[in-house]
Amino acid sequence: MTTHNVALIPGDGIGTEVLPAARLVLDAVGRRHRIAFTYTQFDWSCERYLRVGSMMPDDGLDRLREHDAILLGAVGYPGVPDHVSLWGLLIPIRRAFQQYVNLRPIRVFEGLTSPVRGAVAGDVDFVVVRENTEGEYSEIGGRTNRGLPDEMAVQQAVFTRTGVTRVVDFALALAERRRGHLTSATKSNGIVHTMPFWDELVAERAAGHPDVVCVQEHIDALAAKFVLDPARFDVVVASNLFGDILSDLAAAVAGGIGIAPSANLNPEGDHPSMFEPVHGSAPDIAGQGVANPIGAIWSAAMMLDHLGHPEAAADITDAIARVLATSTVRTRDLGGSASTTEFTSAVLSAL
Repeated sequence: MTTHNVALIPGDGIGTEVLPAARLVLDAVGRRHRIAFTYTQFDWSCERYLRVGSMMPDDGLDRLREHDAILLGAVGYPGVPDHVSLWGLLIPIRRAFQQYVNLRPIRVFEGLTSPVRGAVAGDVDFVVVRENTEGEYSEIGGRTNRGLPDEMAVQQAVFTRTGVTRVVDFALALAERRRGHLTSATKSNGIVHTMPFWDELVAERAAGHPDVVCVQEHIDALAAKFVLDPARFDVVVASNLFGDILSDLAAAVAGGIGIAPSANLNPEGDHPSMFEPVHGSAPDIAGQGVANPIGAIWSAAMMLDHLGHPEAAADITDAIARVLATSTVRTRDLGGSASTTEFTSAVLSAL
């Protein structure tokens, strides 16, 4: 019996509804594969921020450090600015634990209709690899002359050789295990320093992977191709900002943001990695019991895969696929009327 210590951060809104669903599925598949989980739950959230003035305590990172992985629900609440919730919880975790890969699998499931006419099940199956700790989301910059006619804001992008090469190496290795094709998102025709640097490093690292076909696409054209021909892609690697935008666009192509999972990975395993659905806290439906749990359940599967249990992870994704392909059970965002509990029960039955 293998045991993993998992930190649970339900967070805000529907995060508190979908994380219990993921836990039920984890426990069910764990019983089959002789994997046990011990859970430590933390109340770190916007609600905590409004109550005590911080998203997490001063020793929060130290308390997370002892866990094998982190499973997050969602963060965000009306009245708390997004930059407060993001920089108060998610970004400190990602950077302190060197979770430099944000992994976003994109798949059109049989039984779901993509809003994109040409995106059909069996054809669209790719992964966006987003650099997760530097790039355009740096802390360097500031504002001067606030409120005056000459007010100015400066935000400095930071691209390092270490930061770029390690995420590109991850993407190339992933492409080798998949279909051998890597697409690099760039904008070196308009961004004259960081993007040419990115392109040079991608070419440099790709030379060591002769079995991978590596192409680069300007971000604007690439966004269009995600919609016009999503089946052409295998692995896409992108900077922090470009990857952020592309992965949400791709999730919409696959059928909706409610089904999208993500992993914030420290590939070396020196620190815990964090897994989360990307749908946000959805305050408009919070508390109604209608949230789609697929993103959270699929994120739990990604956690299992990262922890060295690919068969258990595949059991979960196969169960999701079976429910969508062979039943009419759908949550409201997918055109159905099933509750979070009903959809989760269907996945458990499929397991």
